[in-house]
Amino acid sequence: MPAKGAMDKMIEAPPQEPRDLDSPAGVRIETVDRTFATRHRPVQALSGMSMRAAPGEIVAVVGPSGCGKTTLLELVCGLQAPDHGLVWSEPAALMPQRDLLLPWLGAVDNAALALRARGVSRDAARETVRPWMERFGLAGFERTRPAELSGGMRQRVSFLRTLLAGKPVLALDEPFAALDAITRQDMQGWLAHVLAEERRTVVLVTHDVEEAVVLADRVVVMSARPGRAVAELEITIARPRRRTDPGVVALRERALEALGLGG
Repeated sequence: MPAKGAMDKMIEAPPQEPRDLDSPAGVRIETVDRTFATRHRPVQALSGMSMRAAPGEIVAVVGPSGCGKTTLLELVCGLQAPDHGLVWSEPAALMPQRDLLLPWLGAVDNAALALRARGVSRDAARETVRPWMERFGLAGFERTRPAELSGGMRQRVSFLRTLLAGKPVLALDEPFAALDAITRQDMQGWLAHVLAEERRTVVLVTHDVEEAVVLADRVVVMSARPGRAVAELEITIARPRRRTDPGVVALRERALEALGLGG
Protein backbone atom coordinates (compact mmCIF):
# COMPACT_ATOMS: atom_id res chain seq x y z
CA MET A 1 0.00 0.00 0.00
CA PRO A 2 1.51 3.36 -1.00
CA ALA A 3 2.22 5.97 1.62
CA LYS A 4 -0.48 8.57 1.92
CA GLY A 5 1.73 11.59 1.32
CA ALA A 6 -0.21 14.71 0.46
CA MET A 7 1.53 15.06 -2.91
CA ASP A 8 1.82 11.39 -3.85
CA LYS A 9 -1.51 9.66 -3.44
CA MET A 10 -3.07 7.07 -5.68
CA ILE A 11 -6.60 7.20 -6.97
CA GLU A 12 -7.88 3.78 -5.97
CA ALA A 13 -10.35 2.93 -8.73
CA PRO A 14 -10.60 -0.31 -10.69
CA PRO A 15 -9.85 -0.37 -14.43
CA GLN A 16 -12.73 0.66 -16.68
CA GLU A 17 -13.79 -0.71 -20.06
CA PRO A 18 -13.09 1.35 -23.20
CA ARG A 19 -15.90 3.73 -24.25
CA ASP A 20 -17.55 3.81 -27.65
CA LEU A 21 -17.02 7.41 -28.70
CA ASP A 22 -19.18 6.93 -31.80
CA SER A 23 -22.28 6.17 -29.73
CA PRO A 24 -25.05 8.77 -30.07
CA ALA A 25 -25.72 8.67 -26.31
CA GLY A 26 -23.98 10.69 -23.63
CA VAL A 27 -23.24 14.35 -24.42
CA ARG A 28 -22.58 16.04 -27.76
CA ILE A 29 -21.83 19.73 -28.24
CA GLU A 30 -21.12 20.93 -31.74
CA THR A 31 -19.96 24.40 -32.86
CA VAL A 32 -21.87 26.17 -30.10
CA ASP A 33 -21.93 29.95 -29.73
CA ARG A 34 -23.33 31.65 -26.63
CA THR A 35 -23.43 35.40 -25.98
CA PHE A 36 -24.84 37.24 -22.96
CA ALA A 37 -26.27 40.75 -22.96
CA THR A 38 -24.87 42.93 -20.18
CA ARG A 39 -25.57 46.53 -19.22
CA HIS A 40 -22.48 47.82 -21.02
CA ARG A 41 -21.91 45.41 -23.92
CA PRO A 42 -22.56 41.88 -25.14
CA VAL A 43 -20.16 39.24 -23.79
CA GLN A 44 -19.49 36.19 -25.90
CA ALA A 45 -18.89 33.24 -23.57
CA LEU A 46 -18.49 30.46 -26.17
CA SER A 47 -17.52 30.50 -29.84
CA GLY A 48 -17.55 27.35 -31.96
CA MET A 49 -17.28 25.12 -28.88
CA SER A 50 -17.37 21.39 -29.61
CA MET A 51 -16.91 18.37 -27.34
CA ARG A 52 -18.47 15.01 -26.58
CA ALA A 53 -18.71 12.48 -23.80
CA ALA A 54 -19.57 8.85 -24.50
CA PRO A 55 -21.79 6.87 -22.11
CA GLY A 56 -19.92 6.13 -18.90
CA GLU A 57 -17.00 8.35 -19.86
CA ILE A 58 -15.47 10.93 -17.54
CA VAL A 59 -14.52 14.05 -19.49
CA ALA A 60 -12.73 16.85 -17.66
CA VAL A 61 -12.89 20.40 -19.02
CA VAL A 62 -10.11 22.81 -18.08
CA GLY A 63 -9.54 26.41 -19.10
CA PRO A 64 -8.84 29.93 -17.87
CA SER A 65 -11.25 31.71 -15.55
CA GLY A 66 -14.16 33.23 -17.44
CA CYS A 67 -13.77 31.03 -20.52
CA GLY A 68 -17.33 29.67 -20.37
CA LYS A 69 -16.89 26.38 -18.50
CA THR A 70 -19.89 26.92 -16.24
CA THR A 71 -21.93 28.10 -19.22
CA LEU A 72 -21.01 24.83 -20.91
CA LEU A 73 -22.35 22.80 -17.98
CA GLU A 74 -25.55 24.80 -17.88
CA LEU A 75 -26.06 24.13 -21.58
CA VAL A 76 -25.57 20.40 -20.95
CA CYS A 77 -28.19 20.54 -18.17
CA GLY A 78 -30.67 22.50 -20.27
CA LEU A 79 -30.45 25.58 -18.04
CA GLN A 80 -29.38 27.66 -21.03
CA ALA A 81 -29.87 27.38 -24.77
CA PRO A 82 -27.17 28.00 -27.40
CA ASP A 83 -27.40 30.93 -29.80
CA HIS A 84 -26.01 28.72 -32.55
CA GLY A 85 -24.90 25.12 -32.79
CA LEU A 86 -26.10 21.84 -31.32
CA VAL A 87 -26.31 20.69 -27.71
CA TRP A 88 -27.55 17.15 -27.10
CA SER A 89 -27.40 15.36 -23.79
CA GLU A 90 -29.11 12.60 -21.93
CA PRO A 91 -30.83 13.98 -18.81
CA ALA A 92 -28.21 15.65 -16.62
CA ALA A 93 -27.91 16.69 -12.98
CA LEU A 94 -25.75 19.67 -12.03
CA MET A 95 -23.53 19.83 -8.95
CA PRO A 96 -22.62 23.52 -8.59
CA GLN A 97 -19.34 24.77 -7.16
CA ARG A 98 -21.03 25.84 -3.90
CA ASP A 99 -22.76 22.97 -2.13
CA LEU A 100 -25.99 24.98 -1.59
CA LEU A 101 -27.05 22.75 1.30
CA LEU A 102 -30.07 24.03 3.21
CA PRO A 103 -28.79 25.13 6.63
CA TRP A 104 -31.92 24.09 8.54
CA LEU A 105 -31.86 20.48 7.31
CA GLY A 106 -29.68 17.61 8.47
CA ALA A 107 -27.38 15.76 6.08
CA VAL A 108 -29.84 12.97 5.29
CA ASP A 109 -32.62 15.41 4.42
CA ASN A 110 -30.29 17.55 2.32
CA ALA A 111 -29.22 14.48 0.36
CA ALA A 112 -32.86 13.43 0.02
CA LEU A 113 -33.91 16.69 -1.64
CA ALA A 114 -33.41 15.22 -5.11
CA LEU A 115 -35.81 12.41 -4.24
CA ARG A 116 -38.32 14.77 -2.67
CA ALA A 117 -38.27 16.83 -5.87
CA ARG A 118 -39.29 13.67 -7.72
CA GLY A 119 -42.34 13.25 -5.48
CA VAL A 120 -40.94 10.73 -2.99
CA SER A 121 -42.34 11.09 0.53
CA ARG A 122 -40.02 12.30 3.30
CA ASP A 123 -39.95 8.96 5.11
CA ALA A 124 -39.39 6.96 1.93
CA ALA A 125 -36.67 9.37 0.81
CA ARG A 126 -34.88 9.04 4.15
CA GLU A 127 -35.01 5.24 3.95
CA THR A 128 -33.50 5.38 0.46
CA VAL A 129 -30.73 7.74 1.53
CA ARG A 130 -29.65 6.03 4.77
CA PRO A 131 -27.70 3.12 3.18
CA TRP A 132 -25.89 5.64 0.98
CA MET A 133 -24.80 7.63 4.00
CA GLU A 134 -22.62 4.73 5.16
CA ARG A 135 -21.21 4.19 1.66
CA PHE A 136 -20.31 7.87 1.49
CA GLY A 137 -18.60 7.91 4.90
CA LEU A 138 -21.43 9.88 6.49
CA ALA A 139 -22.86 7.28 8.88
CA GLY A 140 -23.63 8.88 12.23
CA PHE A 141 -24.06 12.34 10.69
CA GLU A 142 -27.57 11.87 9.33
CA ARG A 143 -29.06 14.64 11.48
CA THR A 144 -26.01 16.89 11.46
CA ARG A 145 -26.62 20.29 9.89
CA PRO A 146 -24.28 21.71 7.24
CA ALA A 147 -22.63 24.24 9.58
CA GLU A 148 -21.37 21.35 11.72
CA LEU A 149 -19.96 19.31 8.84
CA SER A 150 -16.43 19.57 7.43
CA GLY A 151 -15.97 20.92 3.91
CA GLY A 152 -15.31 17.43 2.55
CA MET A 153 -18.42 16.02 4.21
CA ARG A 154 -20.55 18.84 2.83
CA GLN A 155 -19.30 18.02 -0.66
CA ARG A 156 -20.13 14.35 -0.16
CA VAL A 157 -23.69 15.28 0.81
CA SER A 158 -23.92 17.57 -2.20
CA PHE A 159 -22.62 14.87 -4.54
CA LEU A 160 -25.00 12.29 -3.07
CA ARG A 161 -27.91 14.66 -3.68
CA THR A 162 -26.75 15.02 -7.29
CA LEU A 163 -26.34 11.26 -7.74
CA LEU A 164 -29.79 10.51 -6.29
CA ALA A 165 -31.37 12.76 -8.90
CA GLY A 166 -31.14 9.60 -10.98
CA LYS A 167 -29.81 11.23 -14.15
CA PRO A 168 -27.46 9.37 -16.50
CA VAL A 169 -25.22 12.46 -16.87
CA LEU A 170 -23.49 14.26 -14.00
CA ALA A 171 -22.28 17.83 -14.59
CA LEU A 172 -19.76 18.70 -11.85
CA ASP A 173 -18.68 22.33 -11.56
CA GLU A 174 -15.40 22.66 -9.62
CA PRO A 175 -16.68 20.30 -6.91
CA PHE A 176 -13.54 20.51 -4.75
CA ALA A 177 -12.30 24.03 -5.48
CA ALA A 178 -13.14 25.40 -2.02
CA LEU A 179 -11.29 22.64 -0.14
CA ASP A 180 -7.72 22.69 1.14
CA ALA A 181 -5.14 20.74 -0.88
CA ILE A 182 -5.03 17.64 1.34
CA THR A 183 -8.82 17.36 1.64
CA ARG A 184 -9.15 17.93 -2.10
CA GLN A 185 -6.85 15.01 -2.88
CA ASP A 186 -8.74 12.79 -0.44
CA MET A 187 -12.00 13.77 -2.13
CA GLN A 188 -10.59 13.05 -5.57
CA GLY A 189 -9.75 9.51 -4.48
CA TRP A 190 -13.19 9.14 -2.96
CA LEU A 191 -14.88 10.39 -6.13
CA ALA A 192 -12.90 7.93 -8.24
CA HIS A 193 -14.24 5.09 -6.07
CA VAL A 194 -17.83 6.28 -6.38
CA LEU A 195 -17.71 6.77 -10.14
CA ALA A 196 -16.16 3.32 -10.60
CA GLU A 197 -19.10 1.78 -8.74
CA GLU A 198 -21.87 4.09 -9.98
CA ARG A 199 -21.12 4.43 -13.66
CA ARG A 200 -22.44 7.65 -15.15
CA THR A 201 -21.41 9.93 -17.96
CA VAL A 202 -19.53 12.77 -16.26
CA VAL A 203 -18.54 16.23 -17.44
CA LEU A 204 -16.17 17.61 -14.82
CA VAL A 205 -15.16 21.28 -14.91
CA THR A 206 -12.00 22.02 -12.96
CA HIS A 207 -9.16 24.54 -12.72
CA ASP A 208 -6.91 21.78 -11.40
CA VAL A 209 -5.11 20.21 -14.38
CA GLU A 210 -3.66 17.45 -12.23
CA GLU A 211 -7.13 16.60 -10.95
CA ALA A 212 -8.36 16.38 -14.53
CA VAL A 213 -5.57 14.01 -15.59
CA VAL A 214 -5.94 11.78 -12.53
CA LEU A 215 -9.73 11.43 -12.70
CA ALA A 216 -10.73 11.66 -16.35
CA ASP A 217 -10.71 9.47 -19.44
CA ARG A 218 -10.26 12.55 -21.63
CA VAL A 219 -9.35 16.16 -20.96
CA VAL A 220 -10.74 18.99 -23.08
CA VAL A 221 -8.71 22.20 -22.90
CA MET A 222 -10.55 25.46 -23.57
CA SER A 223 -9.21 28.79 -24.76
CA ALA A 224 -9.72 32.14 -23.05
CA ARG A 225 -13.09 33.80 -23.66
CA PRO A 226 -14.81 33.28 -25.97
CA GLY A 227 -14.22 29.66 -25.05
CA ARG A 228 -13.58 26.94 -27.59
CA ALA A 229 -11.78 23.62 -27.48
CA VAL A 230 -8.10 24.04 -28.36
CA ALA A 231 -6.83 20.59 -27.35
CA GLU A 232 -8.11 17.17 -26.37
CA LEU A 233 -6.02 14.66 -24.46
CA GLU A 234 -7.04 11.02 -24.29
CA ILE A 235 -5.85 9.31 -21.11
CA THR A 236 -5.10 5.60 -21.40
CA ILE A 237 -3.05 5.28 -18.20
CA ALA A 238 -4.35 2.41 -16.09
CA ARG A 239 -5.99 3.11 -12.76
CA PRO A 240 -5.01 3.63 -10.00
CA ARG A 241 -2.93 6.59 -11.15
CA ARG A 242 -0.06 7.99 -9.12
CA ARG A 243 0.37 11.74 -9.43
CA THR A 244 4.11 11.35 -9.89
CA ASP A 245 3.86 8.66 -12.59
CA PRO A 246 5.74 9.86 -15.71
CA GLY A 247 2.64 9.47 -17.88
CA VAL A 248 0.51 11.58 -15.56
CA VAL A 249 3.22 14.23 -15.31
CA ALA A 250 3.63 14.31 -19.10
CA LEU A 251 -0.11 14.72 -19.71
CA ARG A 252 -0.28 17.43 -17.09
CA GLU A 253 2.50 19.31 -18.88
CA ARG A 254 0.76 18.90 -22.25
CA ALA A 255 -2.45 20.33 -20.80
CA LEU A 256 -0.57 23.25 -19.27
CA GLU A 257 1.13 23.92 -22.61
CA ALA A 258 -2.27 23.95 -24.33
CA LEU A 259 -3.39 26.50 -21.74
CA GLY A 260 -0.30 28.58 -22.46
CA LEU A 261 1.10 27.87 -18.99
CA GLY A 262 3.83 25.41 -19.84
CA GLY A 263 7.32 26.29 -18.85
